[in-house]
Amino acid sequence: MKHYILLPLAAALACAQVKITQAPDRLRVEIDGKHFTDYVISADATKPYLHPLRTAEGKQVSRSFPMDLVEGEKRDHPHHRGLWFSYGEVNGWDYWANEKSQKGVGKGRGEIKVVKVKDIKNGKKSGSVSTMQDWIDGTGKRVISEARTMTFYSDPALRTIDFDITLTAVEDAEFGDTKEGAFALRLARSLEEDSGGVMVNAEGAEKEKNVWGKRSAWADYSGTLDGAKVGVMILDHPTNPRHPTYWHSRAYGLFAANMFGEKDFTKDKSAKGAGTLKAGQSWRFRFRVIIHPGDLKSFDGAAAAKKYAALK
Repeated sequence: MKHYILLPLAAALACAQVKITQAPDRLRVEIDGKHFTDYVISADATKPYLHPLRTAEGKQVSRSFPMDLVEGEKRDHPHHRGLWFSYGEVNGWDYWANEKSQKGVGKGRGEIKVVKVKDIKNGKKSGSVSTMQDWIDGTGKRVISEARTMTFYSDPALRTIDFDITLTAVEDAEFGDTKEGAFALRLARSLEEDSGGVMVNAEGAEKEKNVWGKRSAWADYSGTLDGAKVGVMILDHPTNPRHPTYWHSRAYGLFAANMFGEKDFTKDKSAKGAGTLKAGQSWRFRFRVIIHPGDLKSFDGAAAAKKYAALK
């Protein structure tokens, strides 16, 4: 099995506002001199993930468990690690509930491993990192090669991340139809709907009963964190396959975009939301995450979505 390759970092600009530093098990992201998040690429991790995620003021919007044990946090779903991208059924293997303590569904667990850090760029207004990771089934076989670029932006009030993800099949990769996916974030306890938080989609529908399983170009999840209103917005780019995506967003704090789980979401047994990525073919997915102050009464989600949709 391949292992990620450490590359020497180019000398960072002394005045860089976004600085990404590589360590053996993670990529550390600092914005305006403050730690924002780590991209965890440890050999022990069954998938790479971002943790923790913070506001511009430094408040943590992502759940700490299972990376850290914090009193009062729920300790369910140990595979909900920070912010991640994976899927629950590829050729029968589970890349979603794939902790080493879990059996996975179907044939069992698959793993996603970072095999190369290709490029790191630091800058005044933005910084980015590009990586390659392999989706490996339970027999050790490479099924998918994933190319990912994450771009982080400096802003006095916002924390914005752009994700550009391309999946290329090494062999035919059949994506089953399941709700368990795909681009996902587990929120801090105080932001959950169960704790008074509010999820809203682009059509203005609110709460899990009206957002879960519905298609929408974006969704926002906000609540009160350490006495301040804070929100997280996830946007599905118009060029994505099967746009607008379905939402697998729960009152207990799971916030996920899943473009494939049509049968689960619509309850239509004849639906075929998933498909097969043929060997050599690729799917490209782009998402934007915005961590913002306030809720949609003070943050203009529609304007943010329009701006992202215009990004070529």
